[in-house]
Amino acid sequence: MLPVLRLCEDILSNEAVVELPLCPRMIFVVHGAVTIAGRTMIDGEARYGDGPLPLVAGKQGATLWRWELVPHGSGDGALDGPGIASRNKISASLETMPRGDLLWRGDSVGFPPGGCAYLHRHQGPGIRCLIEGGIRIDTHGRSTSYGPGGAWFESGPDPVFAQAAADRPSRFIRVMILPRALMGKSSIEYLNDEDRGKPRSQQYQVLVDAPLILAPADSISSHA
Repeated sequence: MLPVLRLCEDILSNEAVVELPLCPRMIFVVHGAVTIAGRTMIDGEARYGDGPLPLVAGKQGATLWRWELVPHGSGDGALDGPGIASRNKISASLETMPRGDLLWRGDSVGFPPGGCAYLHRHQGPGIRCLIEGGIRIDTHGRSTSYGPGGAWFESGPDPVFAQAAADRPSRFIRVMILPRALMGKSSIEYLNDEDRGKPRSQQYQVLVDAPLILAPADSISSHA
């Protein structure tokens, strides 16, 4: 079966304790503070790892976005426990995951008011979540508008046009599964010749660019 990429939102009250099991994941701190494996993280910071992770929320609590790559049938990933409100925002089966050596990329993509990403595609699938502003995503003949907290999946090969809100800056946090050869390199491909030479309005901040190691069973099943 194909592996699943999921995004969960965890709202932790002060000093709530979480024990996360083994799997590749990125945790992004939306607001507040959390101590992860002995390191305190605050707004805008991210951590990637593939082993078990202990989390303790700070004295004022925290809101986290948690991306995980898990086997099919692993559930929705929502947590339970005292002082924890958790939900799955979106999950997607990775039918277009690249073959061969893989890369986990987590980054922040920002747009000025009215900025756009011309018609494009990427070399691997991923889940995005808007953290500020507003954005319209055009793909598969549909237009969908997202506000802060809105999450969506992009397959990678399917063409996408993105239009940011006209009246304020916009930014989303993204995790993609890419060919490892793209470490440190852009994954975007513009589809119209006339767009390739135009200035780009989007700005990127790489949060994680790390080799992704799957268990042998996962590697076989994901390419069956």
